[in-house]
Amino acid sequence: MPQITYTDHRGVARTVEAHVGDSVMETAARNGVPGIVAECGGSLSCATCHVFVDPDDFASLPEMDPMEDEMLYGAAAERQETSRLCCQIRVTEDLDLRVTTPATQV
Repeated sequence: MPQITYTDHRGVARTVEAHVGDSVMETAARNGVPGIVAECGGSLSCATCHVFVDPDDFASLPEMDPMEDEMLYGAAAERQETSRLCCQIRVTEDLDLRVTTPATQV
């Protein structure tokens, strides 16, 4: 089963099993992962599920949609090269992903 490791801005990591087809945001919400607000519920109308994807994992993700790219400019934390909205990352069978949550989402 795919696993997602969420590390908060202080370095505390939490690894959870993910269901294929769910988003990384849905996985976080279902498992009570702190640092993911997900205010819009995954409808791509906020940036409160902003994460920094581990650089080693970033290249394996599908390309970012232009709308996601635009939404990231409104994120509370400064955007980085590996920034993504985790509502837009779908869990696949071979996905083992490491992400870090910013200090704030709002």
